[in-house]
This record gives sequence, structure tokens and C-alpha cells, in this order.
Amino acid sequence: MANDTETHQDTPGRRRLTETRWAACQTEGDGGFVGGGVVADTDQVEDDSDIYDYWAECRRDQPVGRFGGPGSDIWLVTKYADVERVLRDPTRFSSRVNADTMGPVMGTVILAMDGEEHRHYRNLVAHAFRPSALARWESELIAPTIHRIIDGLDGRRRADLVVEITSRFPVQVIAGVLGVPSEDHERFHRWALDMNQGPDNYPVSIAASTAMREYLTPIVEDRKTNPTDDLVSDIVNAEVDGERLDDEHIYGFLRLLLPAGAETTFAAMGSCLFALLSRPDVLERVRDDPTLLDAVVEETLRWETSVTMVNRETTCPVEIDGVTVPEGVSLVCATGSANRDESRYGHPERWDLDRHEPPHIAFGTGRHQCLGMHLARMELRIGLGALLQRLPGLRFDDAASGDGGPVRIEGLAFRSPPRLPVVFDAVARAV
Repeated sequence: MANDTETHQDTPGRRRLTETRWAACQTEGDGGFVGGGVVADTDQVEDDSDIYDYWAECRRDQPVGRFGGPGSDIWLVTKYADVERVLRDPTRFSSRVNADTMGPVMGTVILAMDGEEHRHYRNLVAHAFRPSALARWESELIAPTIHRIIDGLDGRRRADLVVEITSRFPVQVIAGVLGVPSEDHERFHRWALDMNQGPDNYPVSIAASTAMREYLTPIVEDRKTNPTDDLVSDIVNAEVDGERLDDEHIYGFLRLLLPAGAETTFAAMGSCLFALLSRPDVLERVRDDPTLLDAVVEETLRWETSVTMVNRETTCPVEIDGVTVPEGVSLVCATGSANRDESRYGHPERWDLDRHEPPHIAFGTGRHQCLGMHLARMELRIGLGALLQRLPGLRFDDAASGDGGPVRIEGLAFRSPPRLPVVFDAVARAV
């Protein structure tokens, strides 16, 4: 398969294409979208806020087509039914393409496996997310972590929730899940951000990956002989059919967990808060009725999928929505677009707490559906609930809204609000 870094010049469209391939692997020249003779230049996406307009045009005019020009080996799929079909068919749409882009940074990961190999290794790590572990993390880790962070706002009346809360909370939870000191969360956050640069900046992303492995090595070696109740112990000691994970698979999974488990939840939490802060009446309604928090989480995951793409590779020529896609090409499934497909959702551009429509595909589907989705949902529900309960009068800080431009959700492959300046009346005691 052609290496697009060698066949395209470094233009804005080219950089978006690279980001597309890397982000598509995570979840789980000039850029152009070509299909049926129609070319939609990705440079028409003037800023990352109008990616949904671009995807809407794709769904309407050419839902399946080449991305990156007529000679590109990258194809884009944008409609819900097509995305779901691809993700549920591992025979014709392989995950092995993820090794090409993720491998240099993450090492050996189950996201790049198919068939029996994938089943075997997924079963080994799935045990770590068993219901009893989730229940323990909820009471002993997640709730205490968010309340400790909110305690740090005591005596203040304003904050940036991205800086003060969302960038700290999920990564501290993941640190606790792994069994590493929570005070090291800042370096974990930095490593995650650096690894997310992927092939756009291999020196930085690979250096972060190496640093993380060096940090984890003494912890992993200790847990092999002195297991505790943390996730590292579960991973290094888990057995299926008498076999354990070797070191390459252990570190591959732990490297993947950091950006996938912490950074995606960080982004989703910011988008949830943005949705509520933009709708003060809904915020008060949810504050008065916390049972609505699950609906807040699910609608936000649909409306603003934090990682918007998933990658597959065709194993044979296959027809999708009337278009023949060749064998051996990278197929980018735009889950962010699928979650706003007009054929599945009424007024999909609207954030609607009372939406009663089919479920979203933010966590993927099929055999590679996100292992940590229940943990992510729990973190979001508990974190949002604590903020609404403990920060009465929570609202956007109008005085700070002009600093750095309007508050909004940004990004192409990864989406979240970069800032959330707020004011509040007090910091209430936890109940």
C-alpha cells in the first residue's frame, strides 16, 4: 500500500489527511474527496468548526469516495448505515491497517488485530473491565477524585473548567486505575497529548511512548510478582487457555489506554459541559433531576463525537452504497458524520436532551467496540453530577468570553472545547 507521506506535499489538506488516518486508528499533497467523478476539495473546510457542513455535503453528494485526490489509497465513508456495515464486517474490512500508523508509537495493539488473534487477546484484557472492578472504581476512585479536584476551587468564584477540571479528572482516574501515583497525572496528560501527534510528529510521539514505557517498566515488573487490585496487575497476570500477555502486548495495551481512556473522556466531558453551559435552562433542569445525566452523556456523544473516525482496510474489492472500493485501501469511517446522519436522526445538528432515537456509534461497534465505554460513561456521569451539585450558579464567564475568541468546540479528528471560562456562586460541600 502506498505511503501517502511520500506522494503528497505538506499542504493544509495533506496535514488534515494525515490527522485523519492517525485519529481513525486511535479509536478504536492537497486533500480531496473523490467519488463518481466528483471532487470535493478538503481545503474548502476553512476552519475546524465547519467539518459537519463538509460531512453533510459528503453524505448528500457522495457518501463513499476517495479522500486525498484521484490517486489516493484512502477512502471516506460518511453515512451511518455504511459505517456500521464496515465496522461489523471484519472479514472484508480488516483492522490490520491500524498497525501501519499506530505501530511506531503504540507498539503491538489489539486494535490492529483480526480474527482469532483479536478474540484471544481481547479476552485477556476484557477481564480487567469486569463489573466488580467498575463498581470498585466508582466508589473508591472516580467519585473521590472529582470531589478532590473540585475542593481545589474552594474560595474562588471563577475558573476555566478545561484547565481546572476536564484536563485533570480523567487522567487522574486512569492513573488510579493503573495503580500509579495520581500526582504524576500531569506527565501522563503530556504523554497522551504528545502520542496523539502520531505520524504528524513521530520524534515527539515516539519519545513520549518511550518515556511512558520506561516509567511503567518497574511497575509492571513488580506487579508480576506482587499483584494488587489495580489494572496493571490484572493485565500482567490475566490468563486465557493458560497463556498470559507477553511484554510487547502488555505495553501496547497500556500505551493505548492512556490516550484512549483519558484524552477521549477529557474531550467528551468538555463537550458535555459546553452543551449544558450553552443552555442554562437545561443545565438547571439536569441539576434538579440528576437522573437526566445519562441522557446528557449519550446525546453529547452523538452530537459531538470526541474521536470522529475509525480506520479499516479492504481485503477484497467491495461495493458500498453503489461504489466499488478496491482491495487493499484504507477506509476511514467517519463516525462523527454517521452520528449526524439525517436518515437516522431528526435535526441531527441540534443537541436535544429529550431525543428518543436509535443509539449512536461513538464507541464504535462490532468486535472492536471500545472496551472502556462503561468506564467512560461512569466518569462522565459522576463528574458532571458533582460539578452541577457543588458549583451553584455555574454559567459562562461573559467577561472572559472575548479573551481568545468565542468559546466553541473545535477540531477535525479530535473534537473538544479548548477553553470553558465560567463563574459560579460558591463551592458547595460534597454530599
